[in-house]
Amino acid sequence: MSILAQADAVAYVDRLRAAGKQLVFTNGVFDLLHPGHLRYLQYSRTLGDALVVGVNSDRSVRSIKGEERPVTPEHERAEILAALDCVDAVVVFDEDTPRALIARLQPDVLVKGADWPAHAIPGRDTVEGRGGRVVRAPLEAGHSTTALLDRIRSRQSLRT
Repeated sequence: MSILAQADAVAYVDRLRAAGKQLVFTNGVFDLLHPGHLRYLQYSRTLGDALVVGVNSDRSVRSIKGEERPVTPEHERAEILAALDCVDAVVVFDEDTPRALIARLQPDVLVKGADWPAHAIPGRDTVEGRGGRVVRAPLEAGHSTTALLDRIRSRQSLRT
């Protein structure tokens, strides 16, 4: 329930590990939070004792998704995620993938959506290399930010 700088996130994880807790990590853009996001995060939290969520910075999102995204600025996306009961901490990262952040945090469980091929999940080698596991979470049909934005745009075009 807090937004942490990367160094503070490492210290948080160290405290968890010292207490014998298991860390779950996931990441994403989380632009226009929807029920699919919420269910994904709730599921992720059930896989360990604490859930840390990596959030792509605005620069990173533009690099991955194009200049029209994100709709919601990084500090607001982080604030919304940090307010969720299932999320223990949020960390913004500026790279296009969370590979470096995962290497710093060394989570016990790494979660990505089932739409990711297992071999393409960034950080998989790091997590499995230290004996952790990678979980591909089920997706919620009918929920995506892209679909939501498309609905908004189509309604806008009907008005003009």
